[in-house]
Amino acid sequence: MTDKLTVSVLGTGIMGAAMARNIARAGHTVRAWNRTRDKAEPLAADGAHIAATPAEAVEGADVVLTMLHDGPAALDVMRQAAGSLRPGAVWAQSTTAGIDAIGDLAAFAHEHGLVFYDAPVLGTRQPAEAGRLTVLAAGPEEHRSVVTPVFDAVGVRTVWTGEDGAAGTATRLKLVANSWVIAATNAAGEVLALSRALGVDPDSFFEIIADGPLDMGYLRAKAGLVLNEQLTPAQFAVATAAKDARLIVEAGERHGVRLDVAAASAQRLERAAALGHGAEDMAAAYFASFDDKS
Repeated sequence: MTDKLTVSVLGTGIMGAAMARNIARAGHTVRAWNRTRDKAEPLAADGAHIAATPAEAVEGADVVLTMLHDGPAALDVMRQAAGSLRPGAVWAQSTTAGIDAIGDLAAFAHEHGLVFYDAPVLGTRQPAEAGRLTVLAAGPEEHRSVVTPVFDAVGVRTVWTGEDGAAGTATRLKLVANSWVIAATNAAGEVLALSRALGVDPDSFFEIIADGPLDMGYLRAKAGLVLNEQLTPAQFAVATAAKDARLIVEAGERHGVRLDVAAASAQRLERAAALGHGAEDMAAAYFASFDDKS
């Protein structure tokens, strides 16, 4: 395997576009595809080839990286690409797909002779653009030399969780991490909503927790997006967070754990999306505390 790879990136939304750009900047050949082509076109300025179809995108690829909405979407796109997939190519599956979907994706990889890596990432728009994501990865050690340059291009570190991608150990860790992120985001929104309802200046709250164990940089960052009306462009969109929250709830149910906070978080995010905030940053779950968009 040469130092420079041909990498197919399927899905160039908030995260996928940033990842594709950093892979290209690392000197690899990038072939990008997105269902809405306009979202992929700007990558041409970074030297990426913009493909019209998934099949065209994966032609000659050493590594296929999927960053799509969910597991079924990833499987559908890979089925479209099936005729052009090279047996022995590595598939780094970075979509937050949920536990149930990982088995289907791994089965597809096995059927087509692909080396499967369960490889979700932690981080939002800013760290993705800076190439400072944390990659959570599970897959065979013998092929890691192929996929590691791609992970190094998009992330600041890779956390290996096992050698069997089909087991979904990386996805499981991602769901645990996202459960905390989503709960904290919704808690921040409710603090601001209650402050507004009670006529309390939010700065008074931040003052009394400052520099103590209750203070969090993440709380201040998400609250700031709401207070300063900086919800677009989204770091992590409401609609995507709602999908992840549902995957977390389903994972808990499958393993006999009731996750009341995650279930409530999913409902809040879905309500915010219904109010027209689906494409805004997940901090816009704040608006779910009110009856309208005001």
